[in-house]
Amino acid sequence: MPGFELFGSAERKEVNDVLESGVLMRYGFDGMRNGHWKAKELETELQSAFKTQHVQLVSSGTAAVSVALAAAGIGAGDEVIMPSFTFVASFEAIMMLGAVPVLVDIDDTLTLDPKAVENAVTPQTKAIMVVHMCGSMGDMDALLRISDTHDLVLIEDACQAIGGTYNGKPLGSIGNLGCFSFDFVKTITCGEGGAVITNNSNYYRSADQYSDHGHDHEGSDRGAETHPFLGYNFRISELHAAVGLAQVRRLPDFLSIQKKNYTVLRNALSKIPGVTFRTVPNGGEESYAFLNFFLPDLESARHASKNLKDAGVDGCFHYFDNNWHYVRKWNHLKNMQSLYPLSAALKDGLSYLQTTSFEQSDHFIGRNISCLIKLSWTEEEVAQRAEKMVNIIKSCI
Repeated sequence: MPGFELFGSAERKEVNDVLESGVLMRYGFDGMRNGHWKAKELETELQSAFKTQHVQLVSSGTAAVSVALAAAGIGAGDEVIMPSFTFVASFEAIMMLGAVPVLVDIDDTLTLDPKAVENAVTPQTKAIMVVHMCGSMGDMDALLRISDTHDLVLIEDACQAIGGTYNGKPLGSIGNLGCFSFDFVKTITCGEGGAVITNNSNYYRSADQYSDHGHDHEGSDRGAETHPFLGYNFRISELHAAVGLAQVRRLPDFLSIQKKNYTVLRNALSKIPGVTFRTVPNGGEESYAFLNFFLPDLESARHASKNLKDAGVDGCFHYFDNNWHYVRKWNHLKNMQSLYPLSAALKDGLSYLQTTSFEQSDHFIGRNISCLIKLSWTEEEVAQRAEKMVNIIKSCI
């Protein structure tokens, strides 16, 4: 991770097809395309890769989450349960639809704690959004039971976990809808892009239409298409899809490289007393995009994080003090700092953030270090990195 590390002739070939035709838009202009439909081809490839019936490409992972929520009918006043550890896009997508993000604690999987989810369900809850952060998943069986018991939509944000599986099923294909990001730093990239996947034909139809101004996409004349409902523009371009088409065909190789590099580092760190690793539920397999481990306490994790950075060991994150990914620094959310007025209902729904604490999440995030696994490392570089990490972490415990 990320796929741009290994750009080559395959990506250039697909992009050149688009440039030679001159058609950068995914819809229309049939006669000019020379038979090239990169977005459609990529959707077909993703159907196979994710073992799903329907794929709708969109412009980003954030767009994918927004479109998935909208396709499921989530809107004003509805509550969506989400984790305290995720990317800011999770609550942004929920709030864009007028719904209320309900943040709950994570457990040692670094994803949703099912007990916290169960305790957060109210009559206004309409969906659970599980975020497979840093390449792995939570207890999906438990989350499925909760969603079934309370008749809730289960949305998987697998933006950081492409290639991970649970009981043999690709992450993203287990809940009602799955979301992926193909931005510049993901395992496979379009530069910018994302996808919604589902086995529900109604959700797919809604996602297809909502992401293109409500167009019904029926018939060959785009000008004659009708608008069954309101929508927005979350379209991906043919240029972006072309890059992704080449990358998805390389996904098995990328995943193999990630696993190999991950294994070298994990084996080295596992010999250090006091180092433990995130829990991967029974039946789950990580995507190996990140190596996540725990140190004994917050102080040692902070110390190790600083020393790793100072030693030039890049790509290791201590999320406790991170502005992007953890609730502690989301003051703009807690204080409801918006460019435009928020509804009274949304303000009221977010007021719990003024008094809620997340001690359990602090316990895990405070001790966690998450290290990106790169595709471009040589065997020598991985070995050297492992040695540096071991020496630094030993000195901090």
